[in-house]
Amino acid sequence: MRMFAQRPRTHRFVTFVPSWCAFLVLVTLTACSRPQPMTGAQMDSLFAAYSAPGAPGAAVLVVHDSTVTIHTYGLADVTTGERVTAESDFRLASLTKQFTATAILLLAHDRELSLDDPITDRIVGMREYAHGIELRHLLTHTSGIWDYEDFVPDSAPPMHDADVPGLVARADSLYFAPGDKYRYSNSGYALLALTVERASGKQFATFLHDRIFAPLRMTGTVAHVEGIDTVPHRAFGSSEKDGQWIRTDQSNTSAVLGDGGVYTNVEDLSKWVRALWTAPLPGTELQQRAWTPATLADGSAGPYGMGWFVDTDRGLRRLSHHGETRGFTNGYVMYPDQKVAVIVLTNRGGGAPWDLAQRIADGELGLSGIPGKFGF
Repeated sequence: MRMFAQRPRTHRFVTFVPSWCAFLVLVTLTACSRPQPMTGAQMDSLFAAYSAPGAPGAAVLVVHDSTVTIHTYGLADVTTGERVTAESDFRLASLTKQFTATAILLLAHDRELSLDDPITDRIVGMREYAHGIELRHLLTHTSGIWDYEDFVPDSAPPMHDADVPGLVARADSLYFAPGDKYRYSNSGYALLALTVERASGKQFATFLHDRIFAPLRMTGTVAHVEGIDTVPHRAFGSSEKDGQWIRTDQSNTSAVLGDGGVYTNVEDLSKWVRALWTAPLPGTELQQRAWTPATLADGSAGPYGMGWFVDTDRGLRRLSHHGETRGFTNGYVMYPDQKVAVIVLTNRGGGAPWDLAQRIADGELGLSGIPGKFGF
């Protein structure tokens, strides 16, 4: 069932105390009460800043088991005044990483590669110190590799995934030995995009379309490169300057696809969420591995799985991610065992949509108390 809201309206939900909640209260003392999903009026109040006149907006997706609720606010383009709809395509920024990870997992499922493959077997031109890095290290941000953006000045021309090996080769060493520690690095996901191309024989954007977006009928979703393809219902990024919102949509790293280049909308993302829960494309075993935090060399758990931050929040397994790039800020919170997901996409710089997503998820789950701190 889908419920849409663009203006304040009343939503009807069935209120119940799920058995998992009662169990957790007894066993782990989780702060859990009767679910209290936000009403339309409460949601509109929470997103009031995104519906102000002339302001860039937001699209909100709430999936609770089989119920899908969508709310939209504000402008998709502050220049033309076009409004956000359920089909408005936002740049995901780092929320893209779950799709890049899925592409690698699909190839692992197909036995076209192994997660234990050294990156130097897949990418030509890596420095000698990279020989210990395996694909699983890149997926979990435990490779120790430098972030390529550290080597891209503001004056640089547009960068692409293929430029990343040369950029990271400017570093004299890794931050640490692969697998020893966690350090978030966009470089790893650009290298993974190149790995997908080498292993599949397809362009990364084509592979995502053919193996993920098309099978799930995510018709508005694209790994976008400016001047090469088209975003169907594009929301343009914005920033505030001198009290006015102006379009600020692309940077010189926007054409790097593996770490942040996907555009999509909340309608398509509802299909993605349902697939994750019911029929994950790489298979259940590999999907669960993606949702398991990496084990570091000292035996401790890192904060990241494969494309997802993973932690325990008030007794429940929680997956989350942030996405921040020029003109866009996004948040994603999911409790896969309870089948609750909240995604907030915004076409503006700044804000904390992950906190808004968490507040909505708390109501869906009946959680009280202070949420666990996100890993990002």
